[in-house]
Amino acid sequence: MKQLIHWYFKALEGVVVLCLAAMCIMVFGNVVLRHLFDSGINISEELSRFMFIWLIFLGAILAMREGGHLGMDMLVHRLSGKALFAAVLLAQCTTLACCAVLLWGLLRQHALNMANTGLVTGISLGVVYSVAYLCAASIGVMTVVNIVRLLSGRVSPGALVAVSEEGA
Repeated sequence: MKQLIHWYFKALEGVVVLCLAAMCIMVFGNVVLRHLFDSGINISEELSRFMFIWLIFLGAILAMREGGHLGMDMLVHRLSGKALFAAVLLAQCTTLACCAVLLWGLLRQHALNMANTGLVTGISLGVVYSVAYLCAASIGVMTVVNIVRLLSGRVSPGALVAVSEEGA
């Protein structure tokens, strides 16, 4: 199972790299074409925008795994014992609730997104925003795992608090 999880995140990293590379090539190519030849490739603007959406949502999944999301830990670092446990548990439950709200909103918007298409590419916006389903589900699963590990005592509450730089 750990090997499957490892390859899942490696695949996500690969897609992020491909999106970023393709975006750079398309945007740079369009800049060169506009300045030198007074033309451009219309489809590249829309595809770059769609890839940026994918890049953001996939990056959010990867940042969650690495503990790289921003957090306000001034209060939490001053807590200990049961208060720290309760604060971390509350934060994890809030994250899970946010994932549920995102997923619920996506389901409510699904029909509208499927009906709309990109003006130039003709790609359904349902395909473009499908990555948000993956993001909500992936972060939700990681959060449930954190909650189970916290409640079972397999991880300390301090380990789930984001690392901060003292004095920064």
